[in-house]
Amino acid sequence: MDFIARDHDDTVLERHVALLSGLAEKVAAQEPRAAVAVEVRDSYRNMGPFIEQSPRVVEAALEAIRRAGVEPTLTIVRGGTDGAVLSERGLPTANIFTGGQEYHSVCEWASVQDMAAAAATIVELAGVWSEPS
Repeated sequence: MDFIARDHDDTVLERHVALLSGLAEKVAAQEPRAAVAVEVRDSYRNMGPFIEQSPRVVEAALEAIRRAGVEPTLTIVRGGTDGAVLSERGLPTANIFTGGQEYHSVCEWASVQDMAAAAATIVELAGVWSEPS
C-alpha cells in the first residue's frame, strides 16, 4: 500500500507519519507472514514557513492582484505546487490564481476571463517588483 501524508503543520505531519509507521509495525507483529516495510520520502515541503520569512512576496502579489482589478482573497493551499519547490530551494514563491476551478477533479475547468486576469496580474507583479522597496 502507498500512503501520502500531508498537513499544513510540520509537527502534525510528523504525527501522521508516526501513526502510519505504528500501524505497519502492529500489522507485522500480528501477522508474521506479512512483509511490511515503511519508506518515508519527502516530495515537497510546506511553503508556509518559507513565505512567512519573506512577507514582501505576499504583499507584492496582493498589490499586483489589486492593480489587475481583482479583489484578492487569501486561502491556504496544500499541494505539490511549483511554489512549494521553489520556496524550499530559496526562492519564496506565493501561489497566484490561474483562472482554474475544481482542480484535479472531473469537474476541473478554467475561465478565459479569469485566465486573462491572472496574466494581467503577472504583468502587474513585474511592475511591483521593479519598484524600489
